[in-house]
Amino acid sequence: MRAKRQANFELLRIVAMLMIIILHYLNMGQIFLPYSADASLRNHVAGLIESFCIVGVNCYVLISGYFMTASAWRPSRVLSLAAQVLFYSLLVTAVMLGAGAVRAEELSYEWLRYLFPLQSEHYWFASHYLVLYLFSPVLAAGVQKLDRKTLRNVIALLLLFFSVAKTVIPVGLVMDHNGYDYGWFLCLFLTGAYLRQYGTEKRRTGKKDALLYASMCLLGWGISAVCGVAERRTGSLTYYGNAPYTYNYLTVFLGSVALFLLFRNLRLREGRAVDRIRRLAPCTFGVYLLHAHSLVFRGWDGIFGMEKIQGTWLFIPHMILCVALIYLLGTAVDSLRARLFAGIGAWAGRALAKRHRTGGSDGGRLGG
Repeated sequence: MRAKRQANFELLRIVAMLMIIILHYLNMGQIFLPYSADASLRNHVAGLIESFCIVGVNCYVLISGYFMTASAWRPSRVLSLAAQVLFYSLLVTAVMLGAGAVRAEELSYEWLRYLFPLQSEHYWFASHYLVLYLFSPVLAAGVQKLDRKTLRNVIALLLLFFSVAKTVIPVGLVMDHNGYDYGWFLCLFLTGAYLRQYGTEKRRTGKKDALLYASMCLLGWGISAVCGVAERRTGSLTYYGNAPYTYNYLTVFLGSVALFLLFRNLRLREGRAVDRIRRLAPCTFGVYLLHAHSLVFRGWDGIFGMEKIQGTWLFIPHMILCVALIYLLGTAVDSLRARLFAGIGAWAGRALAKRHRTGGSDGGRLGG
């Protein structure tokens, strides 16, 4: 019997996806601007919201590291992931063309991005996540082989290279990609694996994790706000004004780990609500692929009417409405996509089984 998914982590996946949609809303909709350009209270509130949501992507990779080191690696998972990405890349393109939101002649060589979405980093997260998954059995074997001290030192040195250095050095570094690379994903994966393998102290309260998460988010927001205002007045500190809103900034990393631990130790009572969480969570990746398509980003203003609420406090109710709409629509579409893929998989399985039973040469080879 297949074990039930852990509802606390499934809930974290949903929360993290909502955070990611909020980040896209604030940035693609030009709601949150650099403090050097807009020092209004409204923009500071938008920045505060962003600081609490910037941990979403990191949490996804922490969950992967936590579970992948204890699960079997399957090539079929690679094919399934690639098929899902290609499905949405082509689907959204076809819908946007059919709706007249974009013309075919406008795409030019951009077609290649939609035909090869992983190789072209059309979806940057999916591309780097796939590479991480390809390396995951090697990483899992290493985690099992290394002793606790060695693994801890490896993670510490990786964090020093990818996170601490960019946090304290006041200039942009050539090798710093702000967490948009599988090098940073490697740090998060190993951190998640370490937390599974060795855990934290036995007695840990949710209050402590919540306080650390809130503190790190507020600290990052405060650093950015102060440096942004200083930049507006003096023209300096540009780097420090933007750095706290990058995935590998130290406060973002610590906030991500704190939120992860908060949900890891969360206990949910079984019932209809938990069952619904387990049904919704598997669709979160599809929600991302649907709304993060470059043609959707390009038409964000027209699709969601952003120009009407930019620079006003109406962005808060508008954001809630748009985020809910994107999440629900994405979940509905991915549910249909999952049924379609399941049907195709079942049909292919029956066809292969039939060929195997009839003793065909190809069927015998594939069946073996």
